[in-house]
Amino acid sequence: MTATSLLLVAHAHTAAIRRAVFGGGAEPLDEGGSRAALALAPASPDGRGLLGRIDVCLSTPAVAGLQTAYALGLQPTLEPALADCDYGRWTGQPLDEVADWEPDAVRSWLTEPDAAPHGGESVSALLHRVGGWLDGQADRGGRIGAVTHPVVIRAVLVRALRLPPTVFWQLDVAPLAVVRLTGRGSRWQLHLTAPAATTS
Repeated sequence: MTATSLLLVAHAHTAAIRRAVFGGGAEPLDEGGSRAALALAPASPDGRGLLGRIDVCLSTPAVAGLQTAYALGLQPTLEPALADCDYGRWTGQPLDEVADWEPDAVRSWLTEPDAAPHGGESVSALLHRVGGWLDGQADRGGRIGAVTHPVVIRAVLVRALRLPPTVFWQLDVAPLAVVRLTGRGSRWQLHLTAPAATTS
């Protein structure tokens, strides 16, 4: 059975992400996000850089994901399953403002996986969508890079590690975070490694 190495990369900052706007990855990277992503691009002739060898790069269709992939020196293929959560009528609105207008709705969305008070995707629906995609990668083989949204990486981790949906909001994924998983059949392993310069 062929092993698959899956490297998930959270897209870099946008101005909307810094303001905690729902769907902020639809905007271009801001200056700081672009600089941070370019700083992680491979500088060596072998092109290995932060992610090492990548056989295929997949990306959310959102502009922030595509710009991050290109900044890292990757050639992304669009993957709709890696799209951001559908936030319905909250899309484009800052979380703090929505929480002021609709505190009960926000509270239910953050505590009940099946709740979709915004009219978009619930956490359960996001987990189902992302889980279906993840199941298709396990036997693909090779090294896959996937540039996507922090919320999608949370969903991948919940599904890959078979965690209860209630854990979803306890996983904090920062912009440009890299998560490494190895899949074989239906089993995934999470790899937490030190930077190459600090290993002995």
